[in-house]
Amino acid sequence: MDIQGSIAIVTGANRGMGRHFAHQLLERGAAKVYAASRRVESIDFPGVEAVQLDITDPASVAAAAKTASDATLLINNAGITTFANLLDGSEDATRREMETNFFGTLNMVRAFAPVLGANGGGAILNMLSALSWRSAGMGHAYSAAKAASWSLTNGARLELAAQGTQVVGLHVAGVDTDMLAGVEAEKSDPADIARIGLDGIEAGALEILADQVTADLKAILNADPSVLYPELAATRS
Repeated sequence: MDIQGSIAIVTGANRGMGRHFAHQLLERGAAKVYAASRRVESIDFPGVEAVQLDITDPASVAAAAKTASDATLLINNAGITTFANLLDGSEDATRREMETNFFGTLNMVRAFAPVLGANGGGAILNMLSALSWRSAGMGHAYSAAKAASWSLTNGARLELAAQGTQVVGLHVAGVDTDMLAGVEAEKSDPADIARIGLDGIEAGALEILADQVTADLKAILNADPSVLYPELAATRS
């Protein structure tokens, strides 16, 4: 789909990736950008229409869908990481990961699917992760939630094909945002990732691998788990 003239809603638009998506949508000629956040007062940049939104609250999501009933593009960017592991992390942390990264995204897809259908089909972009495919030391609860969101993206793509809605999964490794501020790792510039994601929408992509780490990992998904997790070799000897 064309970004120019589109009407977009971006979740988690007050900072990080969401803020970059909102800015670049405006730069590319989007007719309107709804910038959604739980803390609507923190949306402090011009050109957007601020929307109060908690993606984990069905009533809040329904209100946002009513406000943005003219939307043709949904950017599901909002997400969290608690850095919790599955066994020794708190159950509450794991549930919050799933409520936000999976069920929150699902809430948005369900609410906006009829909106997009009524407006010609449009597109949905879900912000995913290379950690959908490999658990890592930063918190296995996040990997589990993002794996579920990857599956959600694939299922929604099939279910929305009949109404002509393009569903895009944007997979990326580390991004230099507040979420990973305390993590020492190679990180992509969020402006670059937003550009790659929007380019993919315009090119009709279904899945976008935004960096080399992600592309390399996707290429070995059919390998034995020992290839994905070489650190397990010592435990099997």
